[in-house]
Amino acid sequence: MPIVVNLDVMLAKRKVRGKDLATAVGITEQNLSLLRTGKVKGVRFATLERICEVLECQPGDILEYAADTSNDVFSEP
Repeated sequence: MPIVVNLDVMLAKRKVRGKDLATAVGITEQNLSLLRTGKVKGVRFATLERICEVLECQPGDILEYAADTSNDVFSEP
């Protein structure tokens, strides 16, 4: 999966529990869990904005692009 979710890292750095973040952001713990594990297809900008406000971070601190070279369409056969 090319997008890596580093939300657990930010939670640990800020010493914030997932339950507390979910409450502050206004989402369920289940939805936060799905986001933490990268099992979501998308995230609303409003939710990402609120997470960044609570954790005092940038979206790039939470989401990272990691190229998957095994399926690279531009690689030579």
